[in-house]
Amino acid sequence: MKLEKILDNVNSLEKNSFLKIIDNIKSSNPKNSKEIDKILSESSNDLKSVDSINIAKVFGLVKDEFAEAVKLEFVNTTSQLDILIDIIIKDGNGILKQDWLARLYEKELINIKKKTKELKAELEAEKPELEPERKRDYETYRACVDTAYTNDGLNNRECKITNDELSILVTLARQLELSQEEVKLINYMIIPPEKESIDNVVNFLKNIGVVFYSRKNNIVYVADEVVRVLRKIREKEIADKYFRRVLKTLKEPQINLVCRKHNINTKELSYEEKVKQIIKEGISFTNLLKNGIHKEGTNLTDKKKAINELWESGLKICEPLRGLTIEEKISNIITHFDELEKDEKVGISIEGYEKLLMELAETLPLFKKRVLKEFEMPDEIVLNSSTLLNYNIKPRDILDILPGDDLKAFISARELKSRGDLVLNILDAYKDAENLMIENYEAIGFRNLSALKENGLLLKEAELGLKFEDITRTIFEKLGFNVDESLKKQLNTAKDKIDLILNLGNNDVIIIECKTVKESGYNKFSTVSRQIKAYVDLVKSNGYNVVKSLLVAPDFSDDFVNDCDLEFEINLSLITAGSLTRILDGFRDSKHKQFPHQLLMKDVLIKEDRILKAINK
Repeated sequence: MKLEKILDNVNSLEKNSFLKIIDNIKSSNPKNSKEIDKILSESSNDLKSVDSINIAKVFGLVKDEFAEAVKLEFVNTTSQLDILIDIIIKDGNGILKQDWLARLYEKELINIKKKTKELKAELEAEKPELEPERKRDYETYRACVDTAYTNDGLNNRECKITNDELSILVTLARQLELSQEEVKLINYMIIPPEKESIDNVVNFLKNIGVVFYSRKNNIVYVADEVVRVLRKIREKEIADKYFRRVLKTLKEPQINLVCRKHNINTKELSYEEKVKQIIKEGISFTNLLKNGIHKEGTNLTDKKKAINELWESGLKICEPLRGLTIEEKISNIITHFDELEKDEKVGISIEGYEKLLMELAETLPLFKKRVLKEFEMPDEIVLNSSTLLNYNIKPRDILDILPGDDLKAFISARELKSRGDLVLNILDAYKDAENLMIENYEAIGFRNLSALKENGLLLKEAELGLKFEDITRTIFEKLGFNVDESLKKQLNTAKDKIDLILNLGNNDVIIIECKTVKESGYNKFSTVSRQIKAYVDLVKSNGYNVVKSLLVAPDFSDDFVNDCDLEFEINLSLITAGSLTRILDGFRDSKHKQFPHQLLMKDVLIKEDRILKAINK
């Protein structure tokens, strides 16, 4: 869940720890202090009085300093911060009931105790199964951790690992190419973890600003933006869901190479189980692509070729992978997934996502169980699009966790395209829901529930206004406009809420108001003109130039069109839902990549015939 949304869900007391940390960073002259001051000067210098949108903006400017503040907590060897961070940054753990977090925490402690015992026995065995080089790496790192921790005791001081010692251990682990799990197990072999009460755990995480805790709902929230910071602290370069996507492009011999290097027992494990174990290990993504998947002795040219093939044939990304060196290529893959994670687009329509989830559950008996297990969610979680998107889990992420046999069974049962990439075939099949909405755009504008039901759309009366606005947004995006949601959030007030803003660049914008109506002919001109005039004044007062205002409705009365013709202050034009969909159809067949906005400037009631003729010249 986005930070802005979480801040709106918790009360002022529950924000205090986070705001105090951000305020301390702000007071210590951070590198982006000028930008921070500019944001705060427009609202309030007191963070407690600033709205959620601007707090989220400030956090984006101090995230590096926030990361450094969290890193300092790792010096406390009893904090178990590595265990806790690894739990809360896992896909599906951004929203947790406190008792569920307690169960995950206890489960992890039991797992660590078991695995440290096994690793210790392996290191002390006369004939270990570990390869000699790997055994040497483990013993070297263990000896260094032991020295760093116990050398204080030799000088009659409290045993601890200092910040300098910790930085050396981090460097050593990186050079030995140890996974996060290997590091964790060796560290806890020297300093066994003690179980803390869940209240202490939550308070600790809350006090260092990495979670929010709602006492009313008994829910722990971890913001998506904070997760990205914590992931970097743990040197996890991409989210697990993207790591999985990359791993599933690899052949089994490559997966086995990685497993052997990191002491993962592959006996009796399926391909999918090996992939899960590699993800759980916290192996460096860079090391995996640079060395892990290549046979001993592979030259640099062949390594680059393998990475290019992974990008083009495995991930099926059309743009060429840039970068001259292998490090640059891997860095650009990481950047691609960073941008993908920040992109709020779902990939298919929300309705398509909902339909996909429903039909997966109908077709695959173990579907829900598999999703809950993979994302470590409790049984009571309802698997719908709204819930999963709050967890930042998109349709592609769901399909990526399904084994190949399940994908084949689903495609067969639903009679979908079976040649090529199965995941992409399924996503393509469920993109049609968005087109279905556009096809029924006019009926939604007229609030015609019976017509919508006949066409396979089950919508509630209360949803129609917002749905009409959503489809209008989609249409303008398909016309190539920048529908600027962030600017809209920045400008909107509690009193004046603009539906859509098209950002044309150079501070020029078009504002759009959307209206649904049951009867034919929208005729409330005086009301809507006052509303749009307030919007125009609001936008202008913030330094933007409104080159046009548009009103979109299913129909307009003659009187409404005549009144609009006499209005000059708000530069308003009218366009019907039917005209807009026909313009979109014509645009798709034209040579234009972006709709020429100048064509919207001439008419009071925009005539699609003139526009279609112009764009098809």
